[in-house]
Formats: sequence, structure tokens, C-alpha cells
Amino acid sequence: MVQYAVALKEGEWTLFRNGEVLVRGLSRSRAVERAEVLAADAREAGQEVELLVQDYIGALKRRRGL
Repeated sequence: MVQYAVALKEGEWTLFRNGEVLVRGLSRSRAVERAEVLAADAREAGQEVELLVQDYIGALKRRRGL
């Protein structure tokens, strides 16, 4: 299983893969877009994927419909 997450870290929207930082300093929408593309690629490669996105009030929510 691979996990992608978009969360606010030290004041910057950050994209993580399995807890490791991939990219920092993106807009939230751009980080979510990149996470969705990476998640789709992983699914096509046969991996199970979980995508978590932090909302503006701080809660991490599982993204559905991938």
C-alpha cells in the first residue's frame, strides 16, 4: 500500500508519500492535484492507494473516488 497525503507543515502545503516529504511550498489545490495524479499512477501499477487531504481547519480526511 502507498499513502499520499497533503497537509500544512510549517506554514506550507506539503505533499507526502508514505510519510516522507515529496514536495513543499505548493498551493493546496496544486498539491492535491499532484497527489491525485500520483495516486492514479500507483493504482494503474496495481498498488493499493490511500489519499489523505488536510482541510482548511486542520482535519485530515480520506479522499474518495480515486
